[in-house]
Amino acid sequence: MAAPTISAAQAVGEYLQSPDDLAKVAAFRKKLEKEKASIDARLRGGVKEQLDATREGLRKLFGTRGNVQTIKDEMETVDRMCNDPTYVVTTFDQISRVSMVHRNFEQTEEMVNNLLEMNSKLEMLERMLVEDSDDILGPAPSLLRIHFQLNRLEAFRNQTMHQAKKSSADTRNTLTRWFERLTNLIEAFDQYVLELAGNILPIVRAGNPDVIVRLMKVVEMEAREDEKAIAIKLVKKAGKMDAASKFRSMQANARVIKHYRSKVMKCITASILDKFNEVYVANERDPAGFLDDLVFIYKDLIRIESDVVPCFPPSYDIWQTYVREYHKALNSTINRLVKSEPEASALLTLHAWIKEYKKSMRELGIAPEWLEPPLLEGKEQNLIEDYLQLIIKKLDEWSENLMKTEVAAFTAREEPPEISSDGLYTTSGTVIFLEMVNQQIDLALDSGQGLVLARAVEEVNRVMRSIQDRWVKLVDTEFKKHTEKPEEVPGGLVEYCIALANDQIKSADFTEGLSARIEPLVSEKYQVTIHDRFNDALDGYLDVAKKYTQTLINIIFNDLKPAIKQLFQPAWYDGTHAAIVETMRDYLSDYQSYLNESLFEVLLEDLIDTYLVTYLTALANGGKLNMPAAAERIRADIDEVYKFFGTYKKMKELEPQMEVLDQVLSMLEASKSLVFLSYWSFAKIHGPCIQFVEALMKARSDLDRSGVSEVMDSIKRKVKDENLTDPPEPTIMKKIVIQGALSRFLVRT
Repeated sequence: MAAPTISAAQAVGEYLQSPDDLAKVAAFRKKLEKEKASIDARLRGGVKEQLDATREGLRKLFGTRGNVQTIKDEMETVDRMCNDPTYVVTTFDQISRVSMVHRNFEQTEEMVNNLLEMNSKLEMLERMLVEDSDDILGPAPSLLRIHFQLNRLEAFRNQTMHQAKKSSADTRNTLTRWFERLTNLIEAFDQYVLELAGNILPIVRAGNPDVIVRLMKVVEMEAREDEKAIAIKLVKKAGKMDAASKFRSMQANARVIKHYRSKVMKCITASILDKFNEVYVANERDPAGFLDDLVFIYKDLIRIESDVVPCFPPSYDIWQTYVREYHKALNSTINRLVKSEPEASALLTLHAWIKEYKKSMRELGIAPEWLEPPLLEGKEQNLIEDYLQLIIKKLDEWSENLMKTEVAAFTAREEPPEISSDGLYTTSGTVIFLEMVNQQIDLALDSGQGLVLARAVEEVNRVMRSIQDRWVKLVDTEFKKHTEKPEEVPGGLVEYCIALANDQIKSADFTEGLSARIEPLVSEKYQVTIHDRFNDALDGYLDVAKKYTQTLINIIFNDLKPAIKQLFQPAWYDGTHAAIVETMRDYLSDYQSYLNESLFEVLLEDLIDTYLVTYLTALANGGKLNMPAAAERIRADIDEVYKFFGTYKKMKELEPQMEVLDQVLSMLEASKSLVFLSYWSFAKIHGPCIQFVEALMKARSDLDRSGVSEVMDSIKRKVKDENLTDPPEPTIMKKIVIQGALSRFLVRT
């Protein structure tokens, strides 16, 4: 099934999936240029091979056509000459019959003599073949003589068997048995020829290149005989049956096509594959040793070019054939090595060896198009990927096993978190994970390649981000259970969230230190990648830490839901706000004791914002405010939170955050004619906030509908005249949501 095609836009889209990928355009372009160059080289090589094959086929076709035409012309001449005597010689039939009888006598006598002499000839040829084949490396002095005699005997056998086609089955079986010894000897000679073809280089090294020359004479002669037989078959196929029946000598030459040339080339290929397999098996447990022993490739090719190539006819283009077959065998063996999943160091050695191989082949003057297909499909860089996969395999396995243990402990929460040396909650899994990361980075450093280290950092980043995401989802799930079905979940969620938040800061510090340690060890080319990946992981840890602090705040306000619901309701006037402050005080006491100091400061800032949003939202969406009692109650609430948050934060830092409460109180206390002044000081900081202010005015019991309309008209007019807009940076008021009348009713009920 053909692979689905993709458009250029889709291919580019896979690489440019985010704005950050634009920085990789140059690298992507360079990669495409390399791939294009590789494809162009392969196409050129393929086109050249096809042109050469087509040219050779046409040459042979034209030659064959000429031969066929010549034979046809000669047949017509003979046919004409044979036909003419019937008109000029009255006794031609008698002469023809006498001639045929005479010819049959001669052929019969010759056949009998050949049959009588055949066994003695076979005995001699068998002895010569045994002597030559005893040492496959030569010198094979009788090779041509054996072939000549066998060729004649084979032709005799073919003619005899052809003439016996119309004889009885017993006669044919008798002849078959009579020629069985010859048939076996021919098969033995064919096998010997193929063994010689499979040992061409050892024969040359043994100092017997003349054996290869004689071998090629045998192959070429058989190739010519094959061509003749094919040509005769074509003539028979194209000629008339009557004409064909008159040339029994052609029929007698019923030769079996031997295809010596293609068989010899297959033997050469098989011998090369056997050599590679022998070296591989000898070093199956030692990939580095196998790569060292591949030096035989260069020695063999040098010897082939100098001593083997001169023994072959130029039409064989044997030098290119050997180079291509050696390269194909090498590619197959290297693929076999990679599939055996060797250790990481072997992959690095192989990566370096492939680079050296390409360089050496260039030095030998070998054309790049001969080296097809590219080793490992031109993806030797994938060896680095395999190396990295081996490095991170343990990291993935260990981190997965560690997460299973840590997640189980977190969800069960049977024991409180561990307490670190500085008195803060922590988990043991984080320490173990960071040690594993350190070990894998050190392994990548051992490769001595910046690319390997950079990729290892990318994979470490992947694992870190994955763990961060899993913890975030798990905490969200546990918090949801805590809010929806608190009676069904174990306690300790607060303590474990504190421990996880602390671990994020510890991991962030580790990541920053690791980045500082290894960045100077690589070139600037890889420093950027390492820096960016570690920074990404670092940002992830800080984001997750903030997520956990927000969860801690959410836990507080989940407990405060009943008290928040009473805000600005009748019970609120009795001082229920104090319960909110006390609840926050209890939680913050624990948080401050076991939470990282920096995280506690972040949590405190977010807690203040959450409180303000909650309080102002309740105020804007509450019922009628009994003035001036409501204003006095609000002032008391403000005093309470000032005192509470003031125990954790300096007053001069706290006031800018809490100022919005004073401004809102000022708008509630101001008379109808002076509301605008209080509003303007509020609006200059927070923007118009028309909806909020209108809800505030409507809530005042001392303003009727017309009074509210008068106040809001003056405010809206001033906003329009002054072209007042929202501030460049959103303030706390941006988070206030004003509910509609129906929503407020549903919330209350």
